[in-house]
Amino acid sequence: MAGPVMGYGPQPVLSCNRRTLGICMLRVALTGGIGSGKTAVSDYLETLGVMVLDADRYAHQVTAKGEDAVTEIANLLGPTVVDADGHLDRAAVRELVFADPKKRAALESIVHPRVRHEMNEAASRATGPYVIFSIPLLIETGQAGNFDRVVVVETARQLRAERVLERSGLDQQAFSSIDNAQASDTDRRNAATDLLNNDGSLDALHAQIDALHDRLTTLSREQAKTADY
Repeated sequence: MAGPVMGYGPQPVLSCNRRTLGICMLRVALTGGIGSGKTAVSDYLETLGVMVLDADRYAHQVTAKGEDAVTEIANLLGPTVVDADGHLDRAAVRELVFADPKKRAALESIVHPRVRHEMNEAASRATGPYVIFSIPLLIETGQAGNFDRVVVVETARQLRAERVLERSGLDQQAFSSIDNAQASDTDRRNAATDLLNNDGSLDALHAQIDALHDRLTTLSREQAKTADY
């Protein structure tokens, strides 16, 4: 199984966002299609001591009961998207915005800035050589250029479909609708600086992540030596 491909795609100008103990903390984006295995990658990186910031988790956090985003979403989509206890009905929200690009864009304008703010605040407290921003819609939202590295998890479409159908209960049609609305494999690959192939075993994926971790750690230290402050 091939390891991560280094130097594929555009090469961002590395920024020394924070210098701590002889390292430059790199901002590293992690993305991939539905069912590609982003969670498996994130989970393993966390065992290596890497801070992982998950956009989906922050999206839930900023739209939790009592958050002002919930009120704004109700104003946008109607009061039926909030239950009697004040919780956002996420299934109802998805149904209302999925086929309506204007409403989806309006929803994203409410949620995404809050998510980015919270993730950046958390990243500012990181002390390791790099921090991972796990963002499923990285390419679709035009954020790739905001990061020092972009790691893409690649998995064959049929294998992704099998995984999603098994774990989530979605049917093939639902999977296809979601997958077709996301960036293409080509678009993600063109934005990538590093690729992880997840067509094989978990051990094979972990071996690639180990190599990636070593590379990013070395890159962080090399950048610290040449950074101009």
